[in-house]
Amino acid sequence: MDERNKPIPELIEIEPMQDGYRWVAITAMLLAIGIILHTVSPNVGGVTPNWTIAMYSIVINLTRPRLTQAIGIGFIAGLTLVPSSKSAFPLGNVASELAGATTCCILVKAMFAAGIGEWKLRPFITGFLATMASGGLFTFILKLVLGLPLHVWIFAMLPVVAIVGLLNGLITFFLYAPVRKLFYFQEEEK
Repeated sequence: MDERNKPIPELIEIEPMQDGYRWVAITAMLLAIGIILHTVSPNVGGVTPNWTIAMYSIVINLTRPRLTQAIGIGFIAGLTLVPSSKSAFPLGNVASELAGATTCCILVKAMFAAGIGEWKLRPFITGFLATMASGGLFTFILKLVLGLPLHVWIFAMLPVVAIVGLLNGLITFFLYAPVRKLFYFQEEEK
């Protein structure tokens, strides 16, 4: 059979997945907002919410990424915090945000596996515990770098981490619903 006489196959049109990488866009947007707020938020009584943790906790609750993706989110968050850090050891942000994002991801996955994924307090709990993991590791690294005694870390640093954790839990809880509505806006219009 001659090339010119071959039947032309039927053209199949495949619709592109419009939201296939929407999680990347929402992650980038919320991390940018978190970095800006982290940079400009004033320190009140030694306490400032860590907006970056709250924002990636919202993203992880919303998109339920694979663990490797959550680790990537934590790594990027940590790197972006280094230049704006007011800490004595800014590089500690990389390790601490890896710990926070990993903790948040594991908690979200565990809650869904246990059948409590739709629990209304999920964003609060994950935001709080992600902050405790991140802040606990960060302050422990700082304790080691500065050579502080263990009792300073336990009785002075960890209580501040717990207060920031409560603030972040509340921020994550209250911002989750509006961000979720924005994330699923296109689907609700159809």
